[in-house]
Amino acid sequence: MGGFTNFSLEPYQGSWNTQQAGHLLRRTMYGPLKHDIDEALKLGFQGTVEKLLQNQDLPDPPINAFFEGDPQVPLGESWVGKPVSRIEEINKLINSRLQSLTAWQMGLAIHEGLSIREKMTLFWYNHFVTADIRDANFRYRNITNYRINFLGNFRELTKITTIDPAMLRYLNGNQNTKNKPNENYARELLELFTIGKGPLAGEGDYTNYTEDDILAVAKVLTGWRDRGYLSRNGENIGSEFRPFQHDKSVKQLSHRFNNEIISDMGDQEYQHLIDIIFIQDEVSRFIARKIYRWFVYYDIDENIELNIIGPMAEILRENDYEMYPMVEALLKSQHFYDEYAIGAIIKNPIDFIAGSVRQLKIDLGEDIFANYRVWVRLAGFSQLLQMTYYNAPSVAGWKAYYQEPLYYRTWINSSTLSSRLFLVGLLLNGVEADRLRIKADLLSVVDEVENANDPNQLIDHLVELYFPKSIADSQKEYLKSILIPGLPDYEWTLEYDQYKTSPDNEELKIAIENRLKGLYYGLLSLPEYQLS
Repeated sequence: MGGFTNFSLEPYQGSWNTQQAGHLLRRTMYGPLKHDIDEALKLGFQGTVEKLLQNQDLPDPPINAFFEGDPQVPLGESWVGKPVSRIEEINKLINSRLQSLTAWQMGLAIHEGLSIREKMTLFWYNHFVTADIRDANFRYRNITNYRINFLGNFRELTKITTIDPAMLRYLNGNQNTKNKPNENYARELLELFTIGKGPLAGEGDYTNYTEDDILAVAKVLTGWRDRGYLSRNGENIGSEFRPFQHDKSVKQLSHRFNNEIISDMGDQEYQHLIDIIFIQDEVSRFIARKIYRWFVYYDIDENIELNIIGPMAEILRENDYEMYPMVEALLKSQHFYDEYAIGAIIKNPIDFIAGSVRQLKIDLGEDIFANYRVWVRLAGFSQLLQMTYYNAPSVAGWKAYYQEPLYYRTWINSSTLSSRLFLVGLLLNGVEADRLRIKADLLSVVDEVENANDPNQLIDHLVELYFPKSIADSQKEYLKSILIPGLPDYEWTLEYDQYKTSPDNEELKIAIENRLKGLYYGLLSLPEYQLS
């Protein structure tokens, strides 16, 4: 934490320039463009944070883009809420809907723009993990809950998630009955979703709860079932409470929860339980740490715990667990804009892919089916880079957000780095995808640069746009040597001015594009491009 001084959530009082605006946007959206940063500078500091956090209309649902044989859903129409038909190619139908959902999600990341919603939706998915769910309707319902409540009430979202059909299925809540209590969800509700273990205080006592609490919580949660999984008869998906499978005995929590007694409350019992858990102050600190690691940095030392996490948690409790005020305070804090925090996060694969597509101005045209085909291929790259939406590797989420000592560095290894650079090369050089040519529009990007005919100013601008911090002069010289190898600066000025004078001259255009492709590959291959 060298050079760090702002151990405070006090409002930021510094300058509002391209670096600060770019830092805020990189952390809260995917791949900010020049016009995004220009808008942030125009809106000002307060206005930009407010726009990022404002509510959004829900996006149109995903469509059938891949399977002509679906008797329920013609190509181009949404499969959301539609049953799985009894056909020979049922696995193809199921997989095509999962592909559609994955593609749609990548499209949302690319097109969201100036909003924190998509990154918060991913945050909640990483917090309340579900995986191995083959019903696309279950997945869609689950992720829509997080999208609707992206800055809503943490306690209420926990209640929604507890009986969410995807969660009931993933953590065996649908097998939790009075005769055979299943502790899977009860354990994760306490350990990963609300309060955390804390240091081991004794046998079966984790400071914040005990093993006996897990059993009592499991009994409270008995009797719930998911409904409509891979339904073939039009049954509405959802969850239902079965009183005859519910444990109606009196449950007593440990001294960690003030020995609270929970009597039979039927289908309201789980809500009362969650209210009891959320009385504990540690719940607010637990989620504050996770938000901090998502948006600021992984290292939470005593100073950060006392001066940042503590006040964040207090704001959350004061606002009855509404997330908006706490996230707003963090993004508006002096701490968030400290020099040490800028460029401290390695982009996760979804951020890297969606951000690169945006920043290279790759236009996929108006054909929605072509868009879905490209989005699903990009989602395939995220799997190659070890981050698959809807299929986190474990109930704890992705290791980058919790596992010491690597944290974000988990994303980069010899395999994933070479795959990242391979994708950059594909996007720059162009690739055919189902009769659609995907290619970066570098001329469009550079045309926005003031004095782009000056190679030094061009490189300075691109560094400022794509990197969280400036780079060494030697790195800039290296980039210039790629753009105009061994040539004086005026050669670029002359060539670029000729192109601007005759933009329809195909020979000039190709010559400039080839120089820019080399420059961009060098630019996006630098380690700094991996940082946010």
